[in-house]
Amino acid sequence: MKLDPDALRVLEIGRAAGGEPFETGSVAAARAAYNASFPTLQGEREPVATTLEQQIDGPNGPIALRIHRGIGAPQTGAHGGGWVIGNLDSHDEICRLLANLVGAVVCPDYRLAPEHKFPAGLEDCLATLRFMAENAADLGIDKARIGVAGDSAGGNLAAVLALLARDGLVPPLAAQILIYPNTDARQTSDSYRLFGEGFGLTAATMAWFRDHYVRTPDDIMDWRVSPLLAPDLAGVTPAFVALAGCDILADEGAAYAARLQAEGVPVILRQWPGQIHGFVSMGRHIPAARQAVAEATAAWRQFDKGP
Repeated sequence: MKLDPDALRVLEIGRAAGGEPFETGSVAAARAAYNASFPTLQGEREPVATTLEQQIDGPNGPIALRIHRGIGAPQTGAHGGGWVIGNLDSHDEICRLLANLVGAVVCPDYRLAPEHKFPAGLEDCLATLRFMAENAADLGIDKARIGVAGDSAGGNLAAVLALLARDGLVPPLAAQILIYPNTDARQTSDSYRLFGEGFGLTAATMAWFRDHYVRTPDDIMDWRVSPLLAPDLAGVTPAFVALAGCDILADEGAAYAARLQAEGVPVILRQWPGQIHGFVSMGRHIPAARQAVAEATAAWRQFDKGP
């Protein structure tokens, strides 16, 4: 598959910068390298109406939240980063843009592996959703119009939250926005073979992320780690699924969208054939990043209106 010229430019920037693959060093080194790299890829951070930093209580201790308010409807998002790297700043560009498009974004700084393995990060996201629903009036949001959003590992968490909401374990959701989500921790799809090297996120790095996240290999088959393996997807909230064509996660994201559709869930599937994993966080060099967020927002509004 031919790479988009913007994506190729980003890969060239990465090669020129050098640096070792995450999996060859320590977690601390990977986080430091990622934190140093993402500002060179993100676009300018949009001004928003207000930003509030807040802490809430969670099952494993305090959870830091960043709440951006724009105008209109609410949204809650989880950041990506393979469950190991990433923070509130690494995805602040996307969250600010979403806030201006949908009205408000609540971003939880969920606990990261390997210090906090599955299901700690998921539990932090669950606590954030419950906090939003229970404090909707104080937050100035409509608890009937809360959605979940995330990219990569955040997309995994968003998909799982939607399933838990369907089952009544967290408040109901209005939409799920899944951007190149992790849905199958077995990591055996054809896209791992096709794009496992030379397209940014490698198969070796993805295995390193997963192995830090799970407690034992048995967790790989737990649908809360691999939502594609959930026995039933019917009844979950409508989904917008965005995929990058040159991405090791492309096949499992497409398979998840196909299962949702087959089981009666409204789905808007959008694919960017020549893009690489993470492109939505590369707005400085990839204009399609902003387009993807805008299309996700349009889908959210369509779901919000109902059939």
